[in-house]
Amino acid sequence: MSALSQPLTDVELERLDDFLHRKNPSEAMSLEKLDGFLCALICSPEVVPPSEYLPLVWGGEMVEGRGFKTIEEAREILGLLTRHWNNIAATLLRDEPYPVLMGEYEDGGVTGREWARGFEQGMYLRQDAWVPLTKDKKFGPVLLPVITLADDDDTTLTSVPVTTEAREAMLDVLAGSVLIVYRYFRGKGKAKPEPRGKSKKRSRGKKA
Repeated sequence: MSALSQPLTDVELERLDDFLHRKNPSEAMSLEKLDGFLCALICSPEVVPPSEYLPLVWGGEMVEGRGFKTIEEAREILGLLTRHWNNIAATLLRDEPYPVLMGEYEDGGVTGREWARGFEQGMYLRQDAWVPLTKDKKFGPVLLPVITLADDDDTTLTSVPVTTEAREAMLDVLAGSVLIVYRYFRGKGKAKPEPRGKSKKRSRGKKA
């Protein structure tokens, strides 16, 4: 595995999370949302340039007073972000489920809501290009866990409440769903068995 696609360590993930929270706590993405966002961009049928998506990550343009303190910090943070992107992309390119990053609350609860909202936000950047998948009767349902987990009212599309068991089941299939989406837009692997994968949980503490 290339050094440029090595998974971030827990310390490096915390550093990236802290930077986002410190720079623009009300607008910048959380680490969980960022993970979902990058997954969608990597799966996207159309390329989205960094100049378009990075302001959404930071919560605005990196203007004076809200940017990097030094050139060294800029290199560090952009390096971490690039490695995280590369790790996701390399995992999917190997046709393996990427262990999506979930924030775990102090009480042990995991909702996946921010991750799913990040994925949706990535889809919206090229919304028209995603239409073939959303309208595909066979593969379109792979997005149902994302759509349901991202919702505010904890109900399915048929207004049926999402039980704890149903939410856990959706969280369990997210990693596999990402790989299916990645395969779909690259026209390969559709006949393979449905992939499975585990999410990686991180304590969110009070910053979430």
